[in-house]
Amino acid sequence: MERYYQPEIECASREQILAWQNERLVQQVRNVWDNVPYYRAKMEAKGLTPDDIKGVEDLHKLPFVTKDDLRQAYPYGLVARPLKDCVRIQSTSGTTGKRVVAFYTQHDIDLWEDCCARAITAAGGTNEDVCQVSYGYGLFTGGPGLNGGSHKVGCLTIPTSSGNTERQIMFIRDLNATILCCTPSYAAYLGESMKEMGLSPDEIPLKAGIFGAEAWSEEMRQDIQNTLGIKAYDIYGLTELSGPGVAFECSAQSGMHINEDHFIAEIIDPDTGEVLPDGAQGELVFTSITKEAFPLLRYRTRDICVLSREKCSCGRTHVKMCKPRGRSDDMLIIKGVNVFPSQIETVLLGQSFAPNYQLIVDRVNNTDTLEVQVEMTPEMFSDQLSHVAELEKKLVDDLKSMLGIYAKVRLVAPKSIQRSEGKAVRVIDKRKI
Repeated sequence: MERYYQPEIECASREQILAWQNERLVQQVRNVWDNVPYYRAKMEAKGLTPDDIKGVEDLHKLPFVTKDDLRQAYPYGLVARPLKDCVRIQSTSGTTGKRVVAFYTQHDIDLWEDCCARAITAAGGTNEDVCQVSYGYGLFTGGPGLNGGSHKVGCLTIPTSSGNTERQIMFIRDLNATILCCTPSYAAYLGESMKEMGLSPDEIPLKAGIFGAEAWSEEMRQDIQNTLGIKAYDIYGLTELSGPGVAFECSAQSGMHINEDHFIAEIIDPDTGEVLPDGAQGELVFTSITKEAFPLLRYRTRDICVLSREKCSCGRTHVKMCKPRGRSDDMLIIKGVNVFPSQIETVLLGQSFAPNYQLIVDRVNNTDTLEVQVEMTPEMFSDQLSHVAELEKKLVDDLKSMLGIYAKVRLVAPKSIQRSEGKAVRVIDKRKI
């Protein structure tokens, strides 16, 4: 039997959902006009005032917001509430080392946790369950979001955070954890580790998993389900919009329901910005209509996907999005962390390297790996061969502090990275997604 955390919202009529969206959008536009000078300037540049926005049908008139805006307005330029009303930040890496910092009032956190509670309930979670949250805690939104959602559902919550696999498995077994929340690659790794210990799916207490923060294929889903003996559910979110729980999968496992009482989704042509009809593939754009501290209007996610309004067997009425099918920018997601080639360029130029490099991304034993191959300058190559190991170590350290993850570095001879039509191929992604 399908369970809902907030049935009156999750199964509301389309008319009711539209009424909420119209009312909240009008309020939110007025909010940013009054409280965020950066937004007001963007609207004025398009000749708009709040009176021009009467409802969702006028959404397309508003200007887009992009990662560039977040960088220019960093840190406080997009905050719509006095800092005394904000109780937390969460953060993710930005394109050139400037981080994306999102702000929350207590009310924002409550609504975010409701969204995560909906996801846990859709995966079958109740107050009888033991929910192990193995997403990272701290600035990353995964741990705090699912932790709060698990509390709201009333699950016994195990806040293991990521890593320390032996301890993870010990808690799953000793405390009879029934729901696992982590990245899909870590779930696969936990499954492999338990298999090596000789545990069959029947001997693993887990029954469901909520996996997000990185792309994963249907094949990977089947593998995880078979190894752990669970049903594996997808979850989607962005720090800019709150974190995981913007959308989540139900028992149908055929796309993720977007929480439309909080977020309005559009699909646009990434080149022209034109809004595309339902069913068309394009770039996903979100407007947050209930966020108080950090409301984003028409935020370009750069995720390519399709929306579907087909009736869902689970009874939920909110629109569904497919798994993102790629990006309209050059961002990579490695171990759940956003990595931009431009960040790597920033580090290389800071150390006087020629910006000729290649990123080799792979997945070994269900864990993402990143190798950065960097061409030495002719001077380095002739003078300092004895210093290669030293230079590599320095780059490893600098990249770790910029990206937040370990990258293997290999210094190579000048002009040895293949050029295609004069332009280097920056990224070779060998993961089978």
